[in-house]
Amino acid sequence: MSETIYGPVTDWATDFDHGSPAYNNNIHQIWDDLKAAGCPIAHTERYGGVWLPLTHDLVKEIAYDPTRFSSLTPVVQQLKPSEARLEDPDALGAPIGPVPPISSDPPFHADARRILLPAFSPKQIDPLRKEVEEICNKLIDDMGDVDSIDAAVQYTQHIPVLVVAQMVGLPLSDADRFRGWVDMVLGGIGAERSEERLAQFMAMDEYLTKHIEDHIENPQDDLTTYLLNAEIFGEKLSPRHVFGTILLLIIAGIDTTWSGIGSSLWHLASNPIDRRRLVENPDKIPAATEEFLRAYAPVTMARMVTEDMEFHGVQMKKEDRVLLPFPAANRDEKQFANPAVVDIEREENRHSAFGLGIHRCIGSNLARLEMNVAIEVFLKRFPDFELDMTEQVTWSTGQVRGPRNLPFKIKTRA
Repeated sequence: MSETIYGPVTDWATDFDHGSPAYNNNIHQIWDDLKAAGCPIAHTERYGGVWLPLTHDLVKEIAYDPTRFSSLTPVVQQLKPSEARLEDPDALGAPIGPVPPISSDPPFHADARRILLPAFSPKQIDPLRKEVEEICNKLIDDMGDVDSIDAAVQYTQHIPVLVVAQMVGLPLSDADRFRGWVDMVLGGIGAERSEERLAQFMAMDEYLTKHIEDHIENPQDDLTTYLLNAEIFGEKLSPRHVFGTILLLIIAGIDTTWSGIGSSLWHLASNPIDRRRLVENPDKIPAATEEFLRAYAPVTMARMVTEDMEFHGVQMKKEDRVLLPFPAANRDEKQFANPAVVDIEREENRHSAFGLGIHRCIGSNLARLEMNVAIEVFLKRFPDFELDMTEQVTWSTGQVRGPRNLPFKIKTRA
């Protein structure tokens, strides 16, 4: 079994730890320092060996090469894939992976992805706008007539949870449970293994397994039943395939979007000129959302090296993992003019917030809708707000970056 390394980072170029709070707290400075020091690809022996390319071209090359860089492990955790299989022999292996289609490789990937395309098409997503507006307004109503709020805990972290739960037919009363899963799977990647964490994973497995079994016996008009009726290669999806896809929608569809909304509101609380511009011109919110996605892209994916090889001067070993920091690609000066400047009226904005290659985010239509509506409703209800400087903003750990709390002072409400 690979060596497990804990403790503080000694050198971000040779010992980085993306699970450390210091990483996401100082992420842009760390990337800038590494590139300034002539380190376009950082490395660490933590997590069994991980690489971190920092330029748009490197990230793009890896994302478009599923032969040498498998998607079997989209999240880097302590165990290597072969070790994880020993602990969970029931998990789906290559080319399907544990959470298809994001963990799937060609040729299986295309068919697994195609199953989900109709459910996330504009035709299906656009009608959800009214529902999302109602969710956002109710969350603000529930805050009451107060001058101080935590916009992350009371607002952003609820919106995608409620939307996704309704889509897959999960009870909204279990929303806190789903948020706990997100923190466990994505936020706890650097945590030491314990009986408590194992019990949490087992409880999650049992919950979703029962949810699927209930839908087999009592079909519903939701995404779970849709998946159970779907076919691939002439056969219905296995319950484990359905399990993995639902888990993907819950974990990936929740944290990524609430992080994107949270980072956007953090920016607006910190930049009153931009906030006033959007309050006065709400039609500019969609373009601003694209810039927030570029500048504060929440998601870093991962790939697994399939063979020993040299890659742009570094020696990668089979089963090494490679992080794909799409946020770093979005701040590459060769790709964007003044990439460190957040320009909410940026005209050319071909960002990579939703990924690159065959695994580009299938839920981008839903994420954009949720972000646009969440920002629009918040600005309409709270035209003037600012960060409460007596409190600290904390950021998530792991491969999805976003504020975990947002202490705001509300100065004007509508």
